[in-house]
Amino acid sequence: STRHCPWKMNQLPPKSPVASPVSEGTNSRGEALDNLSMDSFWLEVENIKQSAEAEQEECSLADVKTQEEGEAEAEWLQDAGLSELLGDAGSDKDNLVLLSTLTRTQAAAVQRRLDTYSRSRRRRNKHPVRDVRDIFGVAGTEDTAAEKEEPSPDPLWHNLRTSNTQRKTQDYSCTVRNPGKEEVFNMDVAYSEQAAVLLKGSFLSESRKLKDGNALTRFKIPKGRLGVTRIGDLSAQDMKKIPTLALIELTALCDILGFELKRNKAAKLKTTEKRLFGVPLNTLLENDQKLLPNTKVPLLLQALLSCLEKRGLETEGILRVSGSQTRIKSLEQKLERDFYSGLFRWDEVHQNDVSGLLKRFIRELPAPLLTAEYLPAFAAVQNIPDLKQRLQALNLLILILPESNRNTLKALLEFLSKVVARENNNKMNLWNVSTVMAPNLFMHKGLPNKIPEGKEKQLAEGAADVVRMMIHYQDLLWTVSSFLVAQVRKLNESNNKRYQFCDKRIKNLLRKIHADKDKVEKNQGEPSKIVKVHASLLLKDSLEVHLNNATRVADVLRQFQKNLCQNGWNIVNTVNLLKCNNSSECTNLLLYEVGGNIGEHCLDPDTYLLDLYHINPHAEWIIKQNPSCPRMF
Repeated sequence: STRHCPWKMNQLPPKSPVASPVSEGTNSRGEALDNLSMDSFWLEVENIKQSAEAEQEECSLADVKTQEEGEAEAEWLQDAGLSELLGDAGSDKDNLVLLSTLTRTQAAAVQRRLDTYSRSRRRRNKHPVRDVRDIFGVAGTEDTAAEKEEPSPDPLWHNLRTSNTQRKTQDYSCTVRNPGKEEVFNMDVAYSEQAAVLLKGSFLSESRKLKDGNALTRFKIPKGRLGVTRIGDLSAQDMKKIPTLALIELTALCDILGFELKRNKAAKLKTTEKRLFGVPLNTLLENDQKLLPNTKVPLLLQALLSCLEKRGLETEGILRVSGSQTRIKSLEQKLERDFYSGLFRWDEVHQNDVSGLLKRFIRELPAPLLTAEYLPAFAAVQNIPDLKQRLQALNLLILILPESNRNTLKALLEFLSKVVARENNNKMNLWNVSTVMAPNLFMHKGLPNKIPEGKEKQLAEGAADVVRMMIHYQDLLWTVSSFLVAQVRKLNESNNKRYQFCDKRIKNLLRKIHADKDKVEKNQGEPSKIVKVHASLLLKDSLEVHLNNATRVADVLRQFQKNLCQNGWNIVNTVNLLKCNNSSECTNLLLYEVGGNIGEHCLDPDTYLLDLYHINPHAEWIIKQNPSCPRMF
């Protein structure tokens, strides 16, 4: 059955008044709690339906137009920064440098889409596009090989086709995960490359019955010699390169796993005269930044979360127990009128009404918080059988999100984690919170919604499971994988050298890059190095640091603080540099890597600097104050 609006889901799964027989080894109390949690999901759907009845006419949008063959591939190539591949050989080739950074599985994903696009153009008798062999030097697919009556010389491409064909008829061999056990989450090797290896072996599955957050598998990101990079550690210039790389990697991962990555077109919605609710995120932030520069999360959302954190975390059933729809609508009107003037009285608002305003703010965004383009991809994550691979896909999807959406989502998830941490008082555990918030994140009036009959329960549980993963694993998900940072470095190196690409010279360029890499690896035998670290805000002269294989960023910062004392820096300010807000976890000084093959990179305290020097010998190292801590000078 087709439902054009989420709240038209009036045929909910039947709720049996009698508990179903409990299978052997199943905890009946746990099953009852799970069923109760899903009841909360459908109750939330009903609340959304009731709150939207007055605006029902606004959600009857036409179905998204079906794309012609090749259009999806053309859009994908453009979003992946490879639009030049769609033109003729004489077009600008600056962005083709991206090809030199791709892994084998990533290159295969690009090749597959370019070949599909090429075939669709030929079938429509349009001007021929460049053959995939002009780009990669290999035959594209079985169809292309058949046309030329010669097999593809690339064994990887053949193996990927064979593996994906077998994937349709065979399942992975499966070993059940041990709940609560800690596992390594490798971010040094591309996820798609890891998945290609797993195709030959087995993967670990996790029971979807585990609703207790404490029983979830714990993942640890091993810190390599170059440390760990979080979102926010890279400059805006370098972060702009991450979404295209993440999109290519996500597509490659889905290809290996045999899942289709579906994306929607952004829907054009009616403009609103409101100032807060129903306003695009970017417009909200532009208005807020006029009042408070550098605002990254809408001020209204910050106010809602702050109010709930102060007075709502202990409230039993917070988020689940709905406030009065009449009061919530009235409060929305008062906020529209009085929020920016500072006249709105938060202390007079009931906490359940505030939580209702929070959920309404998320639902009323003109486009979903997870974006119209990638909402289907977020929802499809539930279909990946392996928990680690589900998290890999989520990590890439979050990196693809626009910055405003990603920052807003992070603020929301941090709040939801605080709610879960108080579950002994508010009776809202991780699964409860996930089931209540899932409808608000995955159901949107601006998108047509087709739900096959009988699939409601499965899709509802899957959506809640995705929200649960985003809440529980948010620290992991907001990490930029080492292999992506390495690709950004390669992009910057190639752009700095300003290679001029042409089809016949791509292989020569790759040989040159590998030759340069070999030279760097030879220099890595150098046991020590003396470098200069700058801190112009504190010291006129740069600090000379002797690097060896054991020198870390934390060691340099300690040496710098010692030099401050020796140069007569006020002892009170020196102590303040060591701690921020009486917390030893918030160091007031940070070391940045600037220039060379990176724009600006805030370094992990556990980064080994001699290794970093070998990776980027032309960078400057600059000590700056932590922007999240109060200024001392």
